[in-house]
This record gives sequence, C-alpha cells and structure tokens, in this order.
Amino acid sequence: MKLRGYIAALLMACSLTSLAVAQSGTMRATGSAKYVPQLGDLMNSIQTRHIKLLFAGRAQNWGLAAYELGQLKAGLVEAAVMYEGIPVSNVTTMTAPIQSIDEAIAAKDGKRFAKLFGELTAGCNGCHQSMDRGYIVMRVPTEQPFSNQVFPPQGKP
Repeated sequence: MKLRGYIAALLMACSLTSLAVAQSGTMRATGSAKYVPQLGDLMNSIQTRHIKLLFAGRAQNWGLAAYELGQLKAGLVEAAVMYEGIPVSNVTTMTAPIQSIDEAIAAKDGKRFAKLFGELTAGCNGCHQSMDRGYIVMRVPTEQPFSNQVFPPQGKP
C-alpha cells in the first residue's frame, strides 16, 4: 500500500512540474528555435560576476579576477546582442571602466583595482538610469556570499 502512495505522489509531482513549466513559458526550444534568457536572468548572472570580481581582486587572485571580468564583459555583450532595447551607447560606456579594471588586474594593482571597481559599479547604475530602471541600484559589495568558493590564490591563506 505504501508503494502505491509513493507512486501516486511521484506522478502528481511530475504532472504539477509539467503544468508549472507550461504556464511559465520557459519550455526549452526545439528544432531551429533558440532559447533567449530573460534580461533579468542575464543581469543576475552579471551581478554574481560583479561580486566575485570584487572578492577576487581584494584577495589579489588576479587570475580569478581576470576570469570574472571576462565573464562579466561577455554577459554584457550577450545582453546587448539579445535585447534590441539596450542602446549601444550603454554598452560602450562600460568599455572604459572594464578596460581600466583589466589594466589594474594585469598590473596586479590592488589600490587601483578598488578605485576602479567603484567606477564600474557607478557605470552599472548609469546604465540602469538610462533604461528607466533607476530603482535597480548596485553598490560595492560589503559581504562575500560565496562560502563555497576560495578567493585567495592557492598557497595563500
């Protein structure tokens, strides 16, 4: 009797999941159709890169910082390509802060990195303002939320 109960619960869970996916409109694309993530999902990914970039730079893990900066930049480019409503000028205004941080990372200059990270964050807010999304305000992170990742380079405490 217990087995029938488990099977019934499993079938109900599967049917509810299918219903939820169908109602959300996020079903996977089939054939030649391409999946386009929601802009908010892309921005959440970029926000994660923003946080990781800061903590990698603070830990002077320049390899990780360079990687996170590259991922952040790729996310911004992806958003601009996928969403026509994002003006090209918004993307190009982020070029200078990203390039400057890239140079600070290459020079392994922690003080310059910290200053430029604030400018990058201000650039994010400027973009949000220009898109009438001024209610989305970024700041320099104060806490490291990724307890499952080591930010100092290997061999450093």
